[in-house]
Amino acid sequence: MSTRSAVYREAVDHLPEGGTLVVQDVSWEAYERLLDELADRPGLRVTYDEGKLQIMSPLPEHEKYKRFIERLIDVVGEELDLNLEPLGSTTWKRNRDSKGAEPDSCYYVAHAAQISGKRTIDLDVDPPPDIVIEIDATNESLDKFPIYATFGVPEVWRYDVKRSRVHLYELRGSAYVEMSSSRSFSILTADVLTDFIDQGKMRGQKAALAAFRSWVRTKSL
Repeated sequence: MSTRSAVYREAVDHLPEGGTLVVQDVSWEAYERLLDELADRPGLRVTYDEGKLQIMSPLPEHEKYKRFIERLIDVVGEELDLNLEPLGSTTWKRNRDSKGAEPDSCYYVAHAAQISGKRTIDLDVDPPPDIVIEIDATNESLDKFPIYATFGVPEVWRYDVKRSRVHLYELRGSAYVEMSSSRSFSILTADVLTDFIDQGKMRGQKAALAAFRSWVRTKSL
């Protein structure tokens, strides 16, 4: 471990939940070394954008909402008999762009069959995930949007914890534009997702998921 990497690692080890570490002028090689050295800390989110390194330690509620949204997507996949490939918080990076990011979660939907069974995915030859999911509890994920746009991610879901609101975005050209319903799952709108997340808070996730499953079934008749 280099001296500089050791300094980064020490700072990360003292990063509190909800805290963010930002470092400027970091080389691509140092970024990749740090990813290797943080392999034992999978809960962290590491973002790299042309020399700017950002490391975020999520709060517990951050993980709670992420997992609930994943469960909603799993229900849609099961009830509509869709082929989905979940890749969680996989690190997406491309050297030629000097960019890398780790979403809270991501899914292949339209391109699920294309990457099914692959042990590694290379953005130079493979498509990016069809959906990226971000939970904004203490940090704004909007800074990651230009990275996802560069990679060509067609759809981003963002849950604003403070405002209890889901926002859906689609890539148009080189930027994201907010949309009312998902491109990948046409039955899901921002309002529907927000409503069932709210139900999860008030009634508990088990009851909310049961209600959501029943609702999806009415849409598949």
